[in-house]
Amino acid sequence: MLPSNSRSAIDAAITSRASAPATEQPSTAGDTGIYDAARRELNTVRDLVRFAVSQFVEQKLFFGHGSSNAYDEAVYLVLHSLHLPLDHLEPFLDARLTGAERDAVLGIIERRVRERIPAAYLTQQAWLGDYKFYVDKRVIVPRSFIAELLREDLAPWVENPRGVGRVLDLCTGSGCLAILAALSFPHATVDAVDASYDALEVAKKNIRDYGLDDRINLVASDMYESLGAKHYDIIISNPPYVSAESMSKLPEEYRREPEMALASGEDGLDHVRALIANATKHLYAKGLLVVEVGFNREGVERAFPNLPLVWAETSVSDEVVFIVDRETLVAAQ
Repeated sequence: MLPSNSRSAIDAAITSRASAPATEQPSTAGDTGIYDAARRELNTVRDLVRFAVSQFVEQKLFFGHGSSNAYDEAVYLVLHSLHLPLDHLEPFLDARLTGAERDAVLGIIERRVRERIPAAYLTQQAWLGDYKFYVDKRVIVPRSFIAELLREDLAPWVENPRGVGRVLDLCTGSGCLAILAALSFPHATVDAVDASYDALEVAKKNIRDYGLDDRINLVASDMYESLGAKHYDIIISNPPYVSAESMSKLPEEYRREPEMALASGEDGLDHVRALIANATKHLYAKGLLVVEVGFNREGVERAFPNLPLVWAETSVSDEVVFIVDRETLVAAQ
């Protein structure tokens, strides 16, 4: 089992938070006794997975940073803490733990419950498909449906992946999409851009881990601002796209992420407007702009009624990622 992309994680969290009774509160979040009892009485991997699921459900945790439910997250944290393969639970279910191992597992479960820290920050790793990335609180936890499209080399919009020479990843965060783009387009140079110097430090580590220092350039820039006259075959971006109203309703787990990586003005489209407005200045004649917008196709089409966008099919819907070429952008200006 590998943690996977969540389905509209933020949207689901906001909906769930808004619909929950206002009087419901976790009952034992501050109770150390239950963890002391667990240290005395629980012995096996099965015991600890069950205990974690019970705690996560009782304390009404929110998911979406790699797992979509209490069971998957419990299994992930237990296996990770015990340094076991993430896709092999069954052989270890009845294995007994040493005291040190039990303390390590219960420690991470307790932090997840008490501090509402996303699992990815606790383990300092996040997955996009089969690819693992380092993450910490300086960056948003990777979760992008553009990653699915890159696994297919952006087909059918890109006919010859080996012919792609230059790619721009705007709002790169941890650098995950820049790395996947470099792997999909083997002859491309990739510029990975972010306004956060902290985020670029995390991206630098991931790029080095994948041995792509010679192909991915890190650029500190607010959107296109510092790119001068550079042009690209493809611009990809998973920008901030959370509206002001949705930001006010985010559960604690999402508030642990950098606000600048989530918030995008009153309607959540400030960054999308900037991406579209200036894309033609940086795309080659047959270039493509690929942008993720959450589940906000309706809002985007309302904001750009005269711009015909192609909405890519992803594993969840055709409402999260749009693709548009430079010729279409020029015609709509």
